[in-house]
Amino acid sequence: MAIKTLDGKKCLVTGAASGIGRATALAAAARGAELFLTDVNEVGLAETVAAVGRAGGTVSFSRAFDISDFDAVTAFADAIHEQFGSLDVVMNVAGISAWGTVENLEHRHWKSMVDVNLMGPIHVIERFVPPMIAAGRGGHLVNVSSAAGLLALPWHAAYSASKFGLRGVSEVLRFDLKRHGIGVSLVVPGGVRTPLVGTVEIAGVDRSDPRIVKLTSRFEKRAVTPERVADCILEGIEKNRFMVYTSRDIRFGYWWARKFAPPYEFVMQKANDQFSKLL
Repeated sequence: MAIKTLDGKKCLVTGAASGIGRATALAAAARGAELFLTDVNEVGLAETVAAVGRAGGTVSFSRAFDISDFDAVTAFADAIHEQFGSLDVVMNVAGISAWGTVENLEHRHWKSMVDVNLMGPIHVIERFVPPMIAAGRGGHLVNVSSAAGLLALPWHAAYSASKFGLRGVSEVLRFDLKRHGIGVSLVVPGGVRTPLVGTVEIAGVDRSDPRIVKLTSRFEKRAVTPERVADCILEGIEKNRFMVYTSRDIRFGYWWARKFAPPYEFVMQKANDQFSKLL
Protein backbone atom coordinates (compact mmCIF):
# COMPACT_ATOMS: atom_id res chain seq x y z
CA MET A 1 0.00 0.00 0.00
CA ALA A 2 1.05 3.65 -0.30
CA ILE A 3 3.84 4.70 2.07
CA LYS A 4 2.38 7.34 4.41
CA THR A 5 5.39 7.41 6.72
CA LEU A 6 8.94 6.10 6.56
CA ASP A 7 8.90 5.17 10.26
CA GLY A 8 9.84 1.49 10.52
CA LYS A 9 10.09 1.06 6.76
CA LYS A 10 13.01 -0.78 5.16
CA CYS A 11 14.61 1.66 2.71
CA LEU A 12 17.39 1.17 0.16
CA VAL A 13 19.44 4.20 -0.92
CA THR A 14 22.06 3.90 -3.65
CA GLY A 15 24.76 6.54 -4.03
CA ALA A 16 24.73 6.99 -0.25
CA ALA A 17 28.39 8.02 0.15
CA SER A 18 27.88 11.70 -0.64
CA GLY A 19 25.64 14.41 -2.06
CA ILE A 20 21.95 13.67 -2.52
CA GLY A 21 22.36 10.03 -1.52
CA ARG A 22 23.95 10.82 1.83
CA ALA A 23 21.46 13.61 2.57
CA THR A 24 18.56 11.30 1.71
CA ALA A 25 19.91 8.51 3.92
CA LEU A 26 20.27 10.90 6.87
CA ALA A 27 16.82 12.41 6.32
CA ALA A 28 15.17 8.99 6.01
CA ALA A 29 16.91 7.79 9.17
CA ALA A 30 15.63 10.86 11.01
CA ARG A 31 12.11 9.81 10.02
CA GLY A 32 12.60 6.35 11.51
CA ALA A 33 13.54 4.36 8.40
CA GLU A 34 15.65 1.20 8.61
CA LEU A 35 18.40 1.77 6.05
CA PHE A 36 20.14 -0.41 3.48
CA LEU A 37 22.91 1.55 1.79
CA THR A 38 25.35 1.21 -1.08
CA ASP A 39 27.83 3.26 -3.07
CA VAL A 40 30.94 2.60 -5.14
CA ASN A 41 32.92 4.78 -2.69
CA GLU A 42 33.70 2.53 0.28
CA VAL A 43 35.21 5.27 2.46
CA GLY A 44 32.35 7.71 1.87
CA LEU A 45 29.80 4.97 2.48
CA ALA A 46 31.39 4.12 5.82
CA GLU A 47 31.26 7.80 6.77
CA THR A 48 27.54 7.92 5.97
CA VAL A 49 26.89 4.79 8.02
CA ALA A 50 28.75 6.36 10.93
CA ALA A 51 26.85 9.66 10.55
CA VAL A 52 23.52 7.83 10.62
CA GLY A 53 24.61 5.98 13.75
CA ARG A 54 25.67 9.17 15.50
CA ALA A 55 22.26 10.66 14.74
CA GLY A 56 20.53 7.66 16.32
CA GLY A 57 19.47 6.05 13.05
CA THR A 58 19.71 2.44 11.92
CA VAL A 59 21.72 1.02 9.03
CA SER A 60 20.96 -2.69 8.91
CA PHE A 61 23.12 -3.48 5.88
CA SER A 62 25.65 -1.66 3.70
CA ARG A 63 28.06 -2.72 1.00
CA ALA A 64 30.31 -0.87 -1.43
CA PHE A 65 30.11 -1.91 -5.10
CA ASP A 66 29.36 -0.59 -8.59
CA ILE A 67 25.65 -0.75 -9.45
CA SER A 68 26.54 -1.13 -13.14
CA ASP A 69 27.76 -4.64 -12.17
CA PHE A 70 24.63 -6.81 -12.35
CA ASP A 71 26.24 -9.71 -10.49
CA ALA A 72 27.24 -7.41 -7.64
CA VAL A 73 23.69 -6.02 -7.41
CA THR A 74 22.34 -9.58 -7.41
CA ALA A 75 24.66 -10.66 -4.58
CA PHE A 76 23.73 -7.55 -2.59
CA ALA A 77 20.01 -8.15 -3.06
CA ASP A 78 20.28 -11.86 -2.22
CA ALA A 79 22.13 -11.08 1.03
CA ILE A 80 19.49 -8.53 2.06
CA HIS A 81 16.50 -10.67 1.17
CA GLU A 82 17.93 -13.70 2.95
CA GLN A 83 18.41 -11.78 6.19
CA PHE A 84 15.67 -9.15 6.11
CA GLY A 85 13.08 -10.10 3.49
CA SER A 86 11.71 -7.67 0.91
CA LEU A 87 12.13 -3.92 1.24
CA ASP A 88 9.48 -1.21 1.39
CA VAL A 89 11.21 1.66 -0.41
CA VAL A 90 13.87 1.54 -3.13
CA MET A 91 15.67 4.78 -3.98
CA ASN A 92 17.91 4.91 -7.04
CA VAL A 93 20.05 7.97 -6.31
CA ALA A 94 23.52 6.95 -7.56
CA GLY A 95 24.70 8.63 -10.74
CA ILE A 96 27.63 10.16 -12.58
CA SER A 97 27.94 12.94 -15.14
CA ALA A 98 30.01 13.94 -18.16
CA TRP A 99 29.25 16.76 -20.57
CA GLY A 100 30.45 17.67 -24.02
CA THR A 101 29.53 18.17 -27.66
CA VAL A 102 29.28 15.15 -29.92
CA GLU A 103 32.65 15.76 -31.59
CA ASN A 104 34.37 15.81 -28.20
CA LEU A 105 32.55 13.05 -26.38
CA GLU A 106 34.30 9.69 -26.49
CA HIS A 107 32.69 6.27 -26.50
CA ARG A 108 33.63 5.82 -22.85
CA HIS A 109 31.52 8.86 -21.92
CA TRP A 110 28.39 7.53 -23.61
CA LYS A 111 28.89 4.04 -22.24
CA SER A 112 29.57 5.08 -18.65
CA MET A 113 26.50 7.33 -18.58
CA VAL A 114 24.23 4.52 -19.74
CA ASP A 115 25.93 1.82 -17.63
CA VAL A 116 25.72 3.72 -14.34
CA ASN A 117 22.77 6.10 -14.72
CA LEU A 118 20.37 3.84 -16.61
CA MET A 119 21.45 0.21 -16.35
CA GLY A 120 22.43 0.67 -12.70
CA PRO A 121 18.89 1.63 -11.62
CA ILE A 122 17.48 -1.08 -13.90
CA HIS A 123 19.66 -3.67 -12.14
CA VAL A 124 18.34 -2.47 -8.78
CA ILE A 125 14.75 -2.51 -10.05
CA GLU A 126 15.20 -6.04 -11.41
CA ARG A 127 16.46 -7.42 -8.12
CA PHE A 128 14.42 -5.48 -5.56
CA VAL A 129 11.01 -4.66 -7.06
CA PRO A 130 9.76 -8.20 -7.87
CA PRO A 131 10.23 -9.28 -4.21
CA MET A 132 8.26 -6.17 -3.17
CA ILE A 133 5.47 -7.27 -5.50
CA ALA A 134 5.54 -10.81 -4.14
CA ALA A 135 5.37 -9.57 -0.55
CA GLY A 136 2.09 -7.79 -1.28
CA ARG A 137 2.73 -4.92 1.13
CA GLY A 138 2.95 -2.20 -1.51
CA GLY A 139 5.86 0.22 -1.29
CA HIS A 140 7.59 2.92 -3.27
CA LEU A 141 10.23 3.25 -5.98
CA VAL A 142 12.25 6.45 -6.41
CA ASN A 143 14.35 7.13 -9.51
CA VAL A 144 16.51 10.26 -9.53
CA SER A 145 16.65 11.57 -13.08
CA SER A 146 17.53 15.20 -13.80
CA ALA A 147 16.37 18.39 -15.45
CA ALA A 148 18.45 16.92 -18.30
CA GLY A 149 15.85 14.16 -18.46
CA LEU A 150 13.20 16.76 -19.28
CA LEU A 151 14.95 19.52 -21.23
CA ALA A 152 17.51 19.72 -24.05
CA LEU A 153 20.34 21.25 -22.03
CA PRO A 154 23.56 22.20 -23.88
CA TRP A 155 26.41 19.66 -23.81
CA HIS A 156 24.21 17.03 -22.12
CA ALA A 157 23.64 14.54 -24.96
CA ALA A 158 25.33 11.56 -23.25
CA TYR A 159 23.98 12.44 -19.82
CA SER A 160 20.49 13.03 -21.21
CA ALA A 161 20.58 9.67 -22.99
CA SER A 162 20.68 8.02 -19.58
CA LYS A 163 18.35 10.41 -17.75
CA PHE A 164 15.66 10.47 -20.45
CA GLY A 165 15.86 6.68 -20.42
CA LEU A 166 15.32 6.54 -16.67
CA ARG A 167 12.39 8.90 -17.06
CA GLY A 168 10.85 6.52 -19.60
CA VAL A 169 11.30 3.52 -17.31
CA SER A 170 9.69 5.47 -14.48
CA GLU A 171 6.69 6.61 -16.52
CA VAL A 172 5.87 3.04 -17.54
CA LEU A 173 6.41 1.62 -14.05
CA ARG A 174 4.21 4.34 -12.59
CA PHE A 175 1.22 2.66 -14.21
CA ASP A 176 2.50 -0.90 -14.14
CA LEU A 177 3.16 -0.96 -10.38
CA LYS A 178 0.00 0.85 -9.29
CA ARG A 179 -1.94 -2.42 -9.25
CA HIS A 180 0.54 -3.72 -6.70
CA GLY A 181 0.21 -0.67 -4.46
CA ILE A 182 3.75 0.46 -5.29
CA GLY A 183 4.13 4.17 -5.96
CA VAL A 184 6.79 5.61 -8.27
CA SER A 185 8.53 8.98 -8.00
CA LEU A 186 10.68 10.55 -10.71
CA VAL A 187 12.99 13.16 -9.20
CA VAL A 188 14.19 15.87 -11.60
CA PRO A 189 16.75 18.10 -9.86
CA GLY A 190 18.25 21.14 -11.53
CA GLY A 191 21.44 22.50 -10.01
CA VAL A 192 22.48 20.84 -6.77
CA ARG A 193 25.53 21.78 -4.69
CA THR A 194 27.31 18.43 -4.59
CA PRO A 195 30.98 17.45 -5.12
CA LEU A 196 29.96 16.52 -8.68
CA VAL A 197 29.81 20.22 -9.62
CA GLY A 198 33.55 20.64 -9.21
CA THR A 199 34.57 17.30 -10.70
CA VAL A 200 32.22 16.72 -13.64
CA GLU A 201 34.22 16.02 -16.79
CA ILE A 202 33.54 18.36 -19.70
CA ALA A 203 34.98 16.76 -22.83
CA GLY A 204 37.14 19.10 -24.88
CA VAL A 205 37.04 21.90 -22.30
CA ASP A 206 39.69 23.12 -19.87
CA ARG A 207 38.05 23.30 -16.43
CA SER A 208 40.54 26.02 -15.40
CA ASP A 209 39.39 28.34 -18.19
CA PRO A 210 38.13 31.54 -16.45
CA ARG A 211 34.93 31.40 -18.48
CA ILE A 212 34.23 27.87 -17.25
CA VAL A 213 35.06 28.88 -13.67
CA LYS A 214 32.62 31.78 -13.98
CA LEU A 215 29.94 29.52 -15.44
CA THR A 216 30.44 27.02 -12.61
CA SER A 217 30.19 29.80 -10.03
CA ARG A 218 26.91 31.02 -11.53
CA PHE A 219 25.62 27.45 -11.48
CA GLU A 220 26.48 27.00 -7.80
CA LYS A 221 24.73 30.24 -6.83
CA ARG A 222 21.46 28.95 -8.31
CA ALA A 223 21.90 25.42 -7.04
CA VAL A 224 19.97 23.99 -4.09
CA THR A 225 21.46 21.94 -1.28
CA PRO A 226 21.40 18.12 -1.19
CA GLU A 227 19.34 18.42 1.98
CA ARG A 228 16.67 20.35 0.08
CA VAL A 229 16.56 17.61 -2.55
CA ALA A 230 16.35 14.92 0.14
CA ASP A 231 13.37 16.63 1.75
CA CYS A 232 11.62 16.83 -1.63
CA ILE A 233 12.27 13.13 -2.25
CA LEU A 234 10.84 12.01 1.08
CA GLU A 235 7.85 14.31 0.72
CA GLY A 236 7.29 12.84 -2.73
CA ILE A 237 7.21 9.33 -1.24
CA GLU A 238 4.83 10.23 1.57
CA LYS A 239 2.48 12.11 -0.78
CA ASN A 240 2.81 9.48 -3.53
CA ARG A 241 3.88 12.18 -5.99
CA PHE A 242 5.16 11.06 -9.40
CA MET A 243 7.05 14.13 -10.62
CA VAL A 244 9.26 15.50 -7.86
CA TYR A 245 10.73 18.93 -8.58
CA THR A 246 13.44 20.39 -6.35
CA SER A 247 13.32 23.96 -7.65
CA ARG A 248 10.76 26.19 -9.33
CA ASP A 249 12.91 26.95 -12.37
CA ILE A 250 12.79 23.33 -13.55
CA ARG A 251 9.04 23.07 -12.95
CA PHE A 252 8.54 26.24 -15.00
CA GLY A 253 11.00 25.17 -17.71
CA TYR A 254 9.26 21.83 -18.27
CA TRP A 255 5.82 23.46 -18.32
CA TRP A 256 7.07 26.10 -20.75
CA ALA A 257 8.69 23.50 -23.04
CA ARG A 258 5.41 21.59 -23.31
CA LYS A 259 3.09 24.58 -23.68
CA PHE A 260 5.22 26.90 -25.83
CA ALA A 261 7.41 24.71 -28.01
CA PRO A 262 8.61 27.30 -30.59
CA PRO A 263 10.03 29.83 -28.07
CA TYR A 264 11.47 26.98 -26.02
CA GLU A 265 13.29 25.66 -29.09
CA PHE A 266 14.54 29.17 -29.92
CA VAL A 267 15.97 29.68 -26.40
CA MET A 268 17.53 26.21 -26.33
CA GLN A 269 19.27 26.89 -29.64
CA LYS A 270 20.56 30.25 -28.40
CA ALA A 271 21.81 28.62 -25.19
CA ASN A 272 23.56 25.95 -27.20
CA ASP A 273 25.17 28.55 -29.45
CA GLN A 274 26.42 30.49 -26.43
CA PHE A 275 27.92 27.38 -24.85
CA SER A 276 29.59 26.45 -28.14
CA LYS A 277 31.51 29.74 -28.09
CA LEU A 278 33.42 28.38 -25.08
CA LEU A 279 34.92 25.73 -27.34
